[in-house]
Amino acid sequence: MRVENSTLSDLEEIFRLYAAASRYQREKKTVVVWPDFERELVLKEIAEQRQWKLVIDGEIACVWATTFSDEQIWEDRNADPAVYIHRIATNPEFRGNNFVQKIVMWAKEYGREHGKRYVRLDTLGDNTRLIRHYQECGFIFLGMFNMKDTSGLPDHYHGERVALFEIDLE
Repeated sequence: MRVENSTLSDLEEIFRLYAAASRYQREKKTVVVWPDFERELVLKEIAEQRQWKLVIDGEIACVWATTFSDEQIWEDRNADPAVYIHRIATNPEFRGNNFVQKIVMWAKEYGREHGKRYVRLDTLGDNTRLIRHYQECGFIFLGMFNMKDTSGLPDHYHGERVALFEIDLE
């Protein structure tokens, strides 16, 4: 098992995993279902080396994106030195392997290497099962918040409350 940057050759697989995640969200009747993400967003993340993959036996088991700034979601807290994790999508053939925990271990090291104090992520809607899962993976649940400005964010952020989570690396 290894973590590495996604490449342009991974693009179709990334979007296949996003579609699988959306289907899974619909099946589980979650409050918020991922929309179709813009290809330009993912292409930019790949170019900036912010799109990641977890590879097992040559197969992409999981993908996610990172950023060091997330002002619209984190507002004033964005001033804190943090790595933000977005869009964790697991290959259905690898479900049940607790990849969030593996991503957390990787993100802690990655954050420290880049001089960050926090590892953060968010989810939308009052998804109590996912909130509990993130807490079990070591995140502190900071609460549910209304975002002031969702312009430019993917469609699923509009009109939803956001659940914020963080791990303090100190």
